Amino acid sequence: MLETVKYLMGWRGPSGFGSKSTAEQVTEGCADLSSVTAIITGATSGIGAETARVLAKRGARLVLPARNLKAAEDTKARIISECPDSHIIIMPLDLSSLNSVNNFVNHFHSRDLPLNLLINNAGKFAHEHAVSEDGIEMTFATNYLGHFLLTKLLLERMVETAKKTGIQGRIVNVTSGIHGWFSGDMMSYLSLISSNKSDYDATRAYALSKLANVFHTSELARRLQQMEANVTVNCVHPGVVRTRLTREREGLLTDLVFFLGSKLLKTIPQAAATTCYVATHPKLLNVSSKFFCDCNEGYTSKMGCNSTEEAGLWAASELIISRGPKAAFDLIMNP
Repeated sequence: MLETVKYLMGWRGPSGFGSKSTAEQVTEGCADLSSVTAIITGATSGIGAETARVLAKRGARLVLPARNLKAAEDTKARIISECPDSHIIIMPLDLSSLNSVNNFVNHFHSRDLPLNLLINNAGKFAHEHAVSEDGIEMTFATNYLGHFLLTKLLLERMVETAKKTGIQGRIVNVTSGIHGWFSGDMMSYLSLISSNKSDYDATRAYALSKLANVFHTSELARRLQQMEANVTVNCVHPGVVRTRLTREREGLLTDLVFFLGSKLLKTIPQAAATTCYVATHPKLLNVSSKFFCDCNEGYTSKMGCNSTEEAGLWAASELIISRGPKAAFDLIMNP
C-alpha cells in the first residue's frame, strides 16, 4: 500500500527521481553523449521512440534496428525535425528470426562502428498463439531469444569499444514487473507452448519472456565480471503505460479499464525515464546486475533471484541458437 501511495505521489527515491520523472529530466545532468553510439531495439513507437528521441537530443549517435523500415524512417524524421544534427542509422531486424539477428549484426559490423550502449527494448505481447520461423513461441522468441543472440553477437564489440575509449559500456534490458507472475518450469512450459496451441496462455507466455530477461541480466552480469569487462548490464521495469503493446485489442472494455486505471498509468516520457536513467546517469557507473523501477533500484520476484534457473536458461538458450529448439526440448524430455 505504501509503495502505491509513493508511486501516485511521484515520491523521489535515493536517485532523486521517481515515477513522475521524465526521460528528459533524468538525462539533464548526464554528460554530453556525442561520443556514444547506441543501438535501441523497438524504437519505432512508444517507449523506444521516446528513448531514442531523448538520447539523440543529448547527442548520441543512434542505430535503430526495425522490422518496419517505414516506421523507423518516420521516427528518424521526427527526431531530426527536433534535433537537426542527429546521426541516426536505420537497419533491418526482425528479432523473432535468428537469421535476421545474424544478418543485422553482420551489417552493423560491416560499418565498423563502435558500440557503447545497447538497449534491448523491443517487446511483443502475442494475444494469439504463434510460433517463429525457428520453432519458438513468438513472444519468447521476440522478447528474449532474439535479444539474447543480439547481445551475444555484439558483446565483443562493446568490450572492445569500452577498452579503446575508456567509456564504460552499458546494456539495458527492458523487462516488466509481470515477470513475477510466472511460476513453474520455464523450459518445459516453453516447449509446451512452442508446439501445442491448446496450452497457450498469452499473459503467462509474456511473463515467461520477461522473467527470461531478468535471468539474462543476472547471468550476463556475472560473466562480464569474470571477463573483467568494462561493461555493465541492468534491467528495468518501465511501468504501465498505454502504448501499442497494450492496445492490440481495442474496444469498450479496454477503454473502460484504462480509464479507471488512468491514475496508475505513466505517460510515455515518464515510462522512458528509467531506461534513460540506467543508460546514461553517472551515478550508475560500475553498477551491474540490478533491477530498476521508477528510476530507483528495486527488487525482482523470488524466482527472479534463482541462480540455478539463470544458468539453466542460459545453457538452453545457447543450445537453441546453435542446434535448434528440438535439441533443447529433447534434452528436457530426456535429461
